[in-house]
Amino acid sequence: MIRRMLGVLARRSILLLVGLAMTLLVLISLGGMSSSVFVAETVQGSASAINVAGSLRRLTHRIASLVVADAGDGQGASPRVAEAIRSFEEQLVHPALIRVLERAPDGLFAATYRGVEASWQLSLRPRFDSILAHGPPPTADNIQAMLVDVDAYVDQLNTLVAVLEHDTETRIQDLGRILAVAIGLTLMVMAAVLVLLHRMLHQPLNDLLGKANRIAGGDFSARAEYTGRNELGRVGTAFNLMAGELSKLYRDLEARVDAKTAELQRSNRSLELLYHAIARLYHSPAAPEAYTATLRDIEQLIGLRGSQACIEPRHDGPAAVMASTFGPCAERAADATGAELACARCRGDARPWSYESEGDHDLLRVPLRDSERRYGMLRLALAPGQRLEGWQRQLVEALSQHIGMALGAARRSEQERLLALQEERSVIARELHDSLAQALSYMKIQVALLQPMVGDPARATEAGATLADLREGINAAYRQLRELLVSFRLKMTGDFPELLHAAVEEYAAKGKLELVLETRLADCPLGPNQEVHVLHIIREALSNMVRHAQARHAWVRLNCDPGGRLTVDVEDDGVGLGEAAVDTRHHHGLAIMRERARSLGGSIELGPRPGGGTRLRLRFAAGANTVHAEPVMFGGVA
Repeated sequence: MIRRMLGVLARRSILLLVGLAMTLLVLISLGGMSSSVFVAETVQGSASAINVAGSLRRLTHRIASLVVADAGDGQGASPRVAEAIRSFEEQLVHPALIRVLERAPDGLFAATYRGVEASWQLSLRPRFDSILAHGPPPTADNIQAMLVDVDAYVDQLNTLVAVLEHDTETRIQDLGRILAVAIGLTLMVMAAVLVLLHRMLHQPLNDLLGKANRIAGGDFSARAEYTGRNELGRVGTAFNLMAGELSKLYRDLEARVDAKTAELQRSNRSLELLYHAIARLYHSPAAPEAYTATLRDIEQLIGLRGSQACIEPRHDGPAAVMASTFGPCAERAADATGAELACARCRGDARPWSYESEGDHDLLRVPLRDSERRYGMLRLALAPGQRLEGWQRQLVEALSQHIGMALGAARRSEQERLLALQEERSVIARELHDSLAQALSYMKIQVALLQPMVGDPARATEAGATLADLREGINAAYRQLRELLVSFRLKMTGDFPELLHAAVEEYAAKGKLELVLETRLADCPLGPNQEVHVLHIIREALSNMVRHAQARHAWVRLNCDPGGRLTVDVEDDGVGLGEAAVDTRHHHGLAIMRERARSLGGSIELGPRPGGGTRLRLRFAAGANTVHAEPVMFGGVA
């Protein structure tokens, strides 16, 4: 019955079952402890009562022995007998006996006690009182009768003690039975609760743990078997709902992962397409093959029916098809030679990023432009009703921007080549004007002066001097022409230090002298234009030194100071400048060097070298930090 009741409770609430079981155990414990305390309280005075009852026997025998002793002496009752009687009567009403009596007024002990008390008051006490009275000593018959009464009274006292002992043993046995019942009930309740907890708690928990491990392993089909109205039953129901939701979420997550994977794959393909397209357009921004390959890649990735890149003309006229996968255009226009075909619809008159139906496909026009201007239109053919997705639109937009930037870069490169060609022509014209043109003008004047002297014999000496000047001018012009040809044919192959080493080695071999090169340029970078001008100035200075200085040692030093200014010194230990250096009418090299220095934003100083010789110094703004480099010597031992 208890198990059935506990089972009903467990099906409703495990906590209620545990609470009820704890309550029952507490009640049983309290009942057992209360009964034990009660029995212990009832037994508590029994030992004292037994001792007191035993002392009554001893006192009775003592009174009798005192009376017999006094009778043997031939005297009457002594005060000792009276004292013994008083002690007996005090013990007869001892509190221990009274408590036992009051505990069970109608019990066997009470009846026996009253009998003992009545025998004392009615039989034994009067006999002792008669002996205590003053008179002749008691006779032998009186003594014998007293002893018989004492024995009978002691038997009553023995009965009283036996009743006390029996009552105490009975109560101790009752205490044992109460404790046994309490222990038995406790064990029964605990066994029933343990069985129910095993069935209602342990087994469901193991089942939940096993299902949780299966879900942790990825098996979302696991479901708890134990469900019901109690706590674990509701947990099982919630677990099953959670497992269902997890299964649904996992399926959704797998679908999202697949979608993200596909998106990443598309992004990777898009990035790869952009990378290859940018690489092609960077290396060949004007090659139609690069644009055709890019269009094929975008068609394959997006799924287009065709594509076309058209370039707007710089002037009025039809647009030019730069790359196309459509095949021949429907509308064609040809120039007089028939060598170039263009599509009239490639003009950018249509609204960009608009879809229009054209034949058996829909056409999307995307402008090709950079940050400055528009260069043409990208025409994409899609299936009827097909529209670009977001990522496809972004890819096409990025690709069109890169194509526009490549077209802009190609046009800027073309313009830069034209500007470079014009600048180079201007440099050649300026240097020809500064050298050969002036020399030829001088020789033209000399020829004009010589012409009237040829037919006059008197001016033969003057004519010879003029012819000598003319010869010197022709030689100077020829030398300047050679220098210009060397300068114009100079190839900037290799980096700047290598070119410096090559120039120093060349002039060290020509002049058969020791030439020391010192460079401190590691953190002082030069632009390409600066490198060209510095190299030309150094070569011109070395050429003049080899021709005029008659030096045995020379030094070329390039030093970048902390202020970011580059100083170039070309020194020698030759004959020095002298007065002839003041006349620079025919020294066009120095003028060209000064012109180059001005183009660098610097200046050239030409003067004597401390210790003898000549020093040419060039200064202009260049790099930053100075890094020491060991000198390198050419044409001699370092």
